[in-house]
Amino acid sequence: MLQEVENLGALQRRLDFSVSAESLAKEVQVRLARLARSAKLPGFRPGKVPMKMVASSYGAQVQAEVLNDKIGEAFNAEVSARQLRVAGTPTVEPKTTGEGTHLTFSATFEVYPEIAVGDMGSVAVEKFVCPVSDAEVDKTIDIMRRQRATQREVERPAADGDRVTVDYKGSVDGVAFEGGSANEFPFTIGQGRMLPEFEAAVRGMARGESKTFPLTFPADYRAQELAGKTASFEVTLRKVEQADLPEVDAAFARQLGVRDGDVARMREEVRANLEREVRSRLRARTKEAVMTALLGVADFELPKALVEADSQRLVELAKADLAARGMDGGGLQLTPEGFAPQAQRRVRLGLLIGELVRTRGLAPRQDQIRRRLEEMAQSYEKPAEVIQWYLGNRQRLAEVETMVMEDNVVDWVLQQAKVAEKPVAFDELMGSNLG
Repeated sequence: MLQEVENLGALQRRLDFSVSAESLAKEVQVRLARLARSAKLPGFRPGKVPMKMVASSYGAQVQAEVLNDKIGEAFNAEVSARQLRVAGTPTVEPKTTGEGTHLTFSATFEVYPEIAVGDMGSVAVEKFVCPVSDAEVDKTIDIMRRQRATQREVERPAADGDRVTVDYKGSVDGVAFEGGSANEFPFTIGQGRMLPEFEAAVRGMARGESKTFPLTFPADYRAQELAGKTASFEVTLRKVEQADLPEVDAAFARQLGVRDGDVARMREEVRANLEREVRSRLRARTKEAVMTALLGVADFELPKALVEADSQRLVELAKADLAARGMDGGGLQLTPEGFAPQAQRRVRLGLLIGELVRTRGLAPRQDQIRRRLEEMAQSYEKPAEVIQWYLGNRQRLAEVETMVMEDNVVDWVLQQAKVAEKPVAFDELMGSNLG
């Protein structure tokens, strides 16, 4: 007869279950006997240690391992019989002292919530679009030309697009500050690497010319000790270099991997790569809009165990990211509580996506996974090797399966919701890649 599950409120439950003392003892003996065949103790050859000594040396460890396994088996059997979906790891406490035919335990745990997805037909979702025309292809080719430009020193005033080399020294109230001076420092006018007032002062200067000018740091300047303050800078221009862009010809096409130098084919390849990148970015934007819309059509309790686990995972990811950047991060307050809002959103979306996949048949199909792999591999020189790299590793392949599953959910929502296309400017979509 199944034990009654106690409802502790919201998603928390408590369940009593038992483990047979006889089955526990038998399994301990089986494992000790197996261990005795290879056990090593001083004064005995391997496999010749008396069973009493094996039990004395390893009995407590084996007993704990078997008990842990038996508890897991018994608990899983009980929740499976009740068709309970357990969220997180249960807290198990003994209820008996170990006497009698059974050992009784009490497990406290959370269950997954019941999720009812509301009517998507009344939900408005934006689908982002950005056509790729000849103008965007030309702009991309111009970027590639600038990336392959050669610098030629010129004897004229510095202008936008020129690379200049300067010496500079800054001070606030006559006192030099850290990072405020440099010699032979290069930067390109118009790229925004330097503050606008600094670029404006250097623009129009000629080689050998010096200038002193005031510069007010922005109120949100990254160096807080300088934010909002006005500094005096002395700058001397050492060199002006003009970028000579390569012609769009056969030699340029060969630089981009078109072996026969066919410029028309080069443009086709640039367009194909650009369209692939644009599709990827549009898909990401639309996906974010869909996920935000999903959050508004279902309200349900979140298992605390899942939120806490994801918060801790985000902390570890943040620490790993800082370490990868060569930063200590010891002075930062990276706590699970600080990541709780983000974790709550991630868990809620994960549960929603899982429910839609389960109830709407949106699991990724093999042909979809293959198409996504082929699409991802197209931007590499040897696509077949990239595909095998994913197929050869279960974890990497699982990441692709998740992408396809989320795409299926996005497509389903777009079919159900009220969709309005929203154009995105090419420059805005591509962002920093416009270089």
